[in-house]
Amino acid sequence: MSSDARPFAAPVEAGISEDRWSAASGLLAGFCSDGTISSATMIAGRGEALVQPQFFGRQTLNGEEPLRDDALFLVASITKPIVASAALLLVERGQLTLPDKVTDYIPEFSRNGKSGVRLRHLLTHTSGLPDMLPNNVELRKQHSPLSAFVDETCEVELEFPVGRAVRYQSMGLAILGEIIQRVSGVSCAEFVRREIFEPLGMVDSWLGLPESAFAGDAPIVNRVTEVLVPDEMIGEDWNWNSRYWRMLGAPWGGLITTPVDLARFCQMMLGHPATGLQILSPATIAAATRNQLEVMADVPEVDRRTRPWGLGWRLNWPAHSANFGDFLGSRTYGHWGATGTVLWIDPEQESFAVILTTKPQEPHGTWLAKVSNAITASFV
Repeated sequence: MSSDARPFAAPVEAGISEDRWSAASGLLAGFCSDGTISSATMIAGRGEALVQPQFFGRQTLNGEEPLRDDALFLVASITKPIVASAALLLVERGQLTLPDKVTDYIPEFSRNGKSGVRLRHLLTHTSGLPDMLPNNVELRKQHSPLSAFVDETCEVELEFPVGRAVRYQSMGLAILGEIIQRVSGVSCAEFVRREIFEPLGMVDSWLGLPESAFAGDAPIVNRVTEVLVPDEMIGEDWNWNSRYWRMLGAPWGGLITTPVDLARFCQMMLGHPATGLQILSPATIAAATRNQLEVMADVPEVDRRTRPWGLGWRLNWPAHSANFGDFLGSRTYGHWGATGTVLWIDPEQESFAVILTTKPQEPHGTWLAKVSNAITASFV
């Protein structure tokens, strides 16, 4: 931990049962020892108290090196609420508003009937944009830059009329990242570094690794855990473990970070930043973490009621165990990642947890949910 951060707390100082925390750790350790998951880490806290992270398994899929205690994880879509937070900083500063049309900032986005899409739709998965582009694989095979994904998103047709349904859309975050760049004058990755990572002391977080991460006798890239990729990606130079993907910095899923750094972000969301810098205002956090679908009359009622979204944050869906588990309250919010990761924050208990693995668990997040249940039960 950096010198300006608080020391780790004993579980009891965080209102966590020592025995139940040990049981949760043992559960995740067991998944690694029996080969279910190759590597995993977990951390939790309450308010200002942060319990020391636990590390299990191996650094690489087939290697013998134990998981390093400074291991870096590709957290996939946990990236989304952090990039959303960067956009909300611009809203705080009067440079954006949620009803703004995307075309106000990216005129070419209007192609194929998309002129009605607003920033609010990008942040709530109600835009009608696709999750992935039809030529996603081809773009990655060509090692295309982020600008190519933006250009292609400007060309696609909406999958449903804007604001009339909820469907998860990674390309909405690609467009949001482009808006951040055009408004701020720096890349989305650089804006996030300056405005979020540095103020919060997230010293081991990158939205895309720099060239320097691959240089030297002990390059930073050696700390990045190896993710189990789908069969169709094995051996490809564009998969999650490739230099290309680790450097791309996709605003929808390219964050490389540690459990401690994500915990610092959680503490800021609860109003207890480790560095003392509260980068988002209470008003912004309240708006980002309440059900934004409630006032969208054209969104189906069942989605507004049972599958709510904030601004970049998935609110807890109590009828769905996937990823978050079974015990969290309705005010809990967070996100999951396709590489086998989950982060949740419970403002009622002022508690949070981060579980990072290298085992993709879509669509059910079974192992994540089981560990999440054990962690949730450890809070007293």
